[in-house]
Amino acid sequence: MGQHPQHPVDGVQGAPAGARHVPVLLPRVAELLAPALAGRPAVLVDATLGLGGHAAALLAEHPQLTLVGLDRDQQALAVAGRRLVAFADRTHLVHAVYDRIADVLADLDIVRVDGVLFDLGVSSLQLDADERGFAYSRDAELDMRMDPTTGPTAADVLNTYPVADLARILREYGEERFAGRIAAAVVRRRASAPWARSGELVDLLYAVVPAASRRTGGHPAKRTFQALRIEVNGELEALRTALPAALDALGAGGRIVVLSYHSLEDRIVKRELAERARSRTPVDLPVELPGHGAALRLLTRGGEPATPEEIADNPRAASVRLRAAERIGDAA
Repeated sequence: MGQHPQHPVDGVQGAPAGARHVPVLLPRVAELLAPALAGRPAVLVDATLGLGGHAAALLAEHPQLTLVGLDRDQQALAVAGRRLVAFADRTHLVHAVYDRIADVLADLDIVRVDGVLFDLGVSSLQLDADERGFAYSRDAELDMRMDPTTGPTAADVLNTYPVADLARILREYGEERFAGRIAAAVVRRRASAPWARSGELVDLLYAVVPAASRRTGGHPAKRTFQALRIEVNGELEALRTALPAALDALGAGGRIVVLSYHSLEDRIVKRELAERARSRTPVDLPVELPGHGAALRLLTRGGEPATPEEIADNPRAASVRLRAAERIGDAA
């Protein structure tokens, strides 16, 4: 899964040295959301607040905007809170996974929102903190939890899952060709010593994944680390729940923008938006049945990539795909 590619901004306390804070595609995100937010009291849900880069720009651009910011990472919420202190009277920052959007809005007595933003993937805060274990380029504890206060770690997965389950995760979430071979090697290795460090896993992957595949598939650990992170954080299940809830909360003219960083995420987003952009009236009827028309109008043609200039400035932007849609009529 991709990261939140960002540019350096001074003065954000609590972020790791070298953390980057202005998210990828910010001008495009702002352009797509502006018609739903501009010139009136509006509510935006930033479902993946991260370090608050999108939120800060949108709050500054729209002085009547109220932000509901969610993040499962309490460290990220603290950093974002300091960054957004000038807008504190217009923000609600909530420690929650984005699949709790409906509950969060109900707790705030918000029935309809005007915009929703998902910037999926690993935040720079998480990637740049060595102790979190997300980056295969640095040896660390095998943690990978976006919320380090709860749930099993990547080490727990490697040390307890049966070989068949490990292979399935690597195949489905990492799209790893050598899933069976890697899973078997992981289980053999843990019989003599439990998994604890990312460097140990990288060494095993170098030994197991054929060298020839690296010429086209990149680093041999990339797909396995992606698969473990998705499993540890339940990312795809959360997205499948969060997207319908977010779309149901949009009022008439409300807009949603989603940034995905790998094909598994993008496929879920594409399917959900396309389904709601389709009429449910039988094709052989000459008129639209009441309540059966399309609920969304798609605002992008396919998944929009970052520009070559942006990718050159920050290679982490290379995998991003943006999709956006607008609600037609009022929410059901």
